[in-house]
Amino acid sequence: MTQKLPAWIEIGAFVLALIAGIINVVGLLGFQHQSVSHLTGTVSLFSLKIIEGEWLLAQHFAGVMLSFFLGAMLSGLIIQNATLRLGRRYSAALLLESLFLIFALLMLQGNYSAGDFWASAACGLQNAMVSTYSGAVIRTTHVTGTVTDLGAMIGQYLRGHSIDKRKLGLYWLLLSGFIVGGLIGAYGFLQLGYHILWLPIAITQLLAAVYGWYWFKQNTNSDNSHI
Repeated sequence: MTQKLPAWIEIGAFVLALIAGIINVVGLLGFQHQSVSHLTGTVSLFSLKIIEGEWLLAQHFAGVMLSFFLGAMLSGLIIQNATLRLGRRYSAALLLESLFLIFALLMLQGNYSAGDFWASAACGLQNAMVSTYSGAVIRTTHVTGTVTDLGAMIGQYLRGHSIDKRKLGLYWLLLSGFIVGGLIGAYGFLQLGYHILWLPIAITQLLAAVYGWYWFKQNTNSDNSHI
């Protein structure tokens, strides 16, 4: 059950949502003015540009969708399972995400629209890293499903049904993380431009290091307990 959710998972979910919030606002404020952390709007824009005959923009949006897909595919190759479990290769995935964001930053600074592809791939990789844990659906790069789950849970509570309060708290953390990330990204972009992407780059690298240390510590403690 979700009541057994370790605190480090909740903190990690908040931080990952914050990262996505920053990246998405940078995409919205950048020269293409589009979301890169999720694809609903991108799919609509892709359809619209086809009807309007703007083929270059349609190709760009198709590239964003493909990049998100490829990022998620890479996550599956690295981690091999969407259920959160200690010991999986999250550090490698996080380091790869930071590398994608570095490529995105360099290309966007040079006014290359392909920077959106790298940012979208980073978000696809992150979103596929963790999808479920003990029955809780964890989405770290978009909030539509999270808000849906929150609304459904609160509706059940108002009808007198019991709800999983730890799961409810996790969803609030995901939503607030995305909002805080958006605030940081918006203010940072207005002050620093695309350089604000160095913040999620640094955070993903820090998360990779912290997770690696935590896993090593837990593994060492487990080995010592068997001596």
